[in-house]
Amino acid sequence: MTNIQEASPRRAALGGQEEYDVLVVGGGLSGLGAALTLVRARRSVLVVDAGHPRNAPAAHAHGYLTRDGVPPLDLLKIGRSEVRGYGGTIIEGEVTSLERPADGGFQVALSDGTGYRARRVLVTTGLADELPDIPGLRDRWGRDVVHCPYCFGWEVRDRPLAVLATGPVAAMQALMWRQWSDDVILLQHTAPEPTSEQREQLTARGISVVEGEVVGIEVKDDGITGVRLGSGEIIPRGVVVVGPWFAARHGLLDGLGVTVVEHPAGIGEQVKAEPTGLAAPGVYVAGNVTDVTAGVMQSAASGVTAAAAINADLTTEDTARAVAHS
Repeated sequence: MTNIQEASPRRAALGGQEEYDVLVVGGGLSGLGAALTLVRARRSVLVVDAGHPRNAPAAHAHGYLTRDGVPPLDLLKIGRSEVRGYGGTIIEGEVTSLERPADGGFQVALSDGTGYRARRVLVTTGLADELPDIPGLRDRWGRDVVHCPYCFGWEVRDRPLAVLATGPVAAMQALMWRQWSDDVILLQHTAPEPTSEQREQLTARGISVVEGEVVGIEVKDDGITGVRLGSGEIIPRGVVVVGPWFAARHGLLDGLGVTVVEHPAGIGEQVKAEPTGLAAPGVYVAGNVTDVTAGVMQSAASGVTAAAAINADLTTEDTARAVAHS
């Protein structure tokens, strides 16, 4: 059996600062999945996490095989323990800048004034959900204001659902959610009217379209009871489905040569990367920062994929250095 203490990764000092093989910015499932793979490959890894996971409002994470129903923060706690068990370093902090020094590698600065060096960086900073500016909507986010049927559909099955139209895929959202409930309406809100084809499809599935702008969310006993229209009419509902604009948190990457592109479905923006997660020389991304539709399992898997590519990249560099000094 492997002795974890003996297998702990090694890190070096460079210019008075600690240098790691890999800096991981973001300690969600993609970042921790990558870190675990890398420390088991005997790479020195520093994970810097700001401590604000996107799914913190959700009571449980679903669809994560063998961990279905586990609170998201518990998943992260388990992951951190596993990474630290192999010698990985995890600190809570906010990365304020990533730069490429003239002598190679990367220089990272934290908000507390500390700095580190790294040979490669993996950014897993996720995304920000930009919701419509409707009073009361964000307060219910992750509970009875939801967006993903695969994350929340089972939990809200058979309840009266309202899909709030926020973009071109609203009709398809309503049709998709019809799988979980036979009581679904589409709130047109400020979006364009459905096309004649879409109306035909919605009608065929028993989904009515409610015209009028939504101006508020009605709540009683810590639960949604309806939505209020600008006319004053209240539409009784128990769950509101909304499609946010998914904005990848790419600010740290903007000076490192990465490309930001709009998602093909027009639902957000993300960092363009190769299937390995490579976004620019020495710069890798994983999770929602590069795929705004990724769920928890996909995010963790993308971290592992990026980690394997990073280790291969570092192995090539290590071998070239060894040959040069032989």
